[in-house]
Amino acid sequence: MENSIQQLFRNHQFAFVKLLAFRIQMVLAYQMMAVVVGWHIYELTHDPLALGLIGLAEVIPYFSCALFAGHAVDHYYSRRAFGVLAAVMLCLNALTLMAVSDGWIAGNPQWWIYGSIAFTGIARAFIAPSYNTLFAIIVPRASFGRGAGIGSSIFQIGLILGPAVGGLLVGFASKTMAYALASALCAGAVVALLMLKVQEPPAQDSPPVFKSIGEGLRFVWGNQIVFGAQMLDMFAVLFGGAVALLPAFVHDVYQMGPEGLGVLRAAPAVGAIVTGVWLTRHPINLHAGRWLLGAVAGFGACMIAFALSPYFWLAVPILMLSGVLDGISVVMRQTILQLATPDGMRGRVSSINGIFIGSSNELGAFESGVAAKLLGLIPSVIFGGMMTIGIVGLTAKLAPKLRDLELKQLH
Repeated sequence: MENSIQQLFRNHQFAFVKLLAFRIQMVLAYQMMAVVVGWHIYELTHDPLALGLIGLAEVIPYFSCALFAGHAVDHYYSRRAFGVLAAVMLCLNALTLMAVSDGWIAGNPQWWIYGSIAFTGIARAFIAPSYNTLFAIIVPRASFGRGAGIGSSIFQIGLILGPAVGGLLVGFASKTMAYALASALCAGAVVALLMLKVQEPPAQDSPPVFKSIGEGLRFVWGNQIVFGAQMLDMFAVLFGGAVALLPAFVHDVYQMGPEGLGVLRAAPAVGAIVTGVWLTRHPINLHAGRWLLGAVAGFGACMIAFALSPYFWLAVPILMLSGVLDGISVVMRQTILQLATPDGMRGRVSSINGIFIGSSNELGAFESGVAAKLLGLIPSVIFGGMMTIGIVGLTAKLAPKLRDLELKQLH
């Protein structure tokens, strides 16, 4: 096992390390901006619906660009170039938000913030396809499970540090300082990819764009395991996530400042990184489908428990447990998708997965804001957790191949 892990870091002259450096800096920058933007908007409006509109502002351009981004990554030579492009766009976005927070740009700050978030959606469309195709080039196929565990751990480190640092900088320095640090991290991600030396496969002949996208959609639709895993995660995130409402919980329920928001945003990631490290050394090989379904159901139960918790000190461990369960589902889903996807379709399948998962994050934020407006803050989160558990039961019934999946079937 140790030799297998060491091989990941020795392959292609530490190419995997540079790829992970790109990933963590992008995650840190994005998460810092997300927590600061949430606080910024709620500070201006004190309206939970305004928090939901952040997700809607990002998901529309992301959804519009993702399939075309996947086609481009699959059919043009440099996957690195698309990753660099995404990092540069995110850097420009952070600089714009910094200018807004410091009053350098005239006009309604809410519109500038929503516009910047929309630009972020375009950048995000290229991040996952670039990372996943480079991952498959660098990591040996036999090590995909452990590589996914390491990648998940790095991702979760970013989820811990990003919100925590963002919240602390807002509390003890300023929003401007937080946005400035995010832009610097994006610049570091550009450097990491430019230093990455890896032999990419030759560009494929490019069919018409819509024909290429259709091939990817037909593959996903026709594969019960891939489609089932994506649908399960999409609806779980759509209904079960309460992250978008955390500023309202911190401000109205726990009556704390941005430091408390940083802690709550980081708590799920603490649990997920522990899970990622554990799964790197002890990968799940038996009953993969049942583990995935059980983890998502447990996540929904944690959301219900969080909504019913009146105390900050109790909410933190509940969110940590939700992160443990979410970490299991993330690693299992990523391993399944990497093993089940043909090499020539990784960009498109990754983009389709991003639409399922990435768009559900933002649509989930919008759904959370609308539900909170209609039902109230706490009832809306309880409703989402119950819906998540129901989705798991429906998936288990309609996707038996996923429910009974053993990973050895995909090797």
